[in-house]
Amino acid sequence: MATRHSTTKGFARTSSLLQARIRKAGESRGFAVTRLLTHWPEVVGEDIAAIARPVEVKYGRQGLGATLTLLTTGAQAPMLEMQKDRIREKVNATYGYNAISRIRITQTAPTGFAEGQAAFTYRQKEAPKAPDPQVVAEAQALAQGTTDDALRQALEALARNVLSKSKR
Repeated sequence: MATRHSTTKGFARTSSLLQARIRKAGESRGFAVTRLLTHWPEVVGEDIAAIARPVEVKYGRQGLGATLTLLTTGAQAPMLEMQKDRIREKVNATYGYNAISRIRITQTAPTGFAEGQAAFTYRQKEAPKAPDPQVVAEAQALAQGTTDDALRQALEALARNVLSKSKR
């Protein structure tokens, strides 16, 4: 039986190196599931992630149901208030059970005003740009001799991608 040799040559994934630190930082704020912090836009959606972020989870005295504190700006607080139930459902889906019973919205962080001034900068998905007409014409000229329509369209798309990358 042959032994398996490592293909990573001693290197480790960045996520495995940071996982303990992320867990420690998350647990200090009450986050048992760090996925809520690391994948916030995927959990609640891009629109909510752009205006709010999770700050803290506090558990009650009996341990039944926690309170999630969200940080937002003053102008966005009423919009977020109307979506509390939807946010709670999405967050509880991440936990896999009804861990969060309440959502509290704050306009400043519990540690003070300096942290409350943080910007909500999740990268928005960009709309695809219209291709350059010169690139489109060049791509059509390159695939012109092909008689099969599907193959010609595929070659045109490939040529457009290659030509637009080389122009950047």
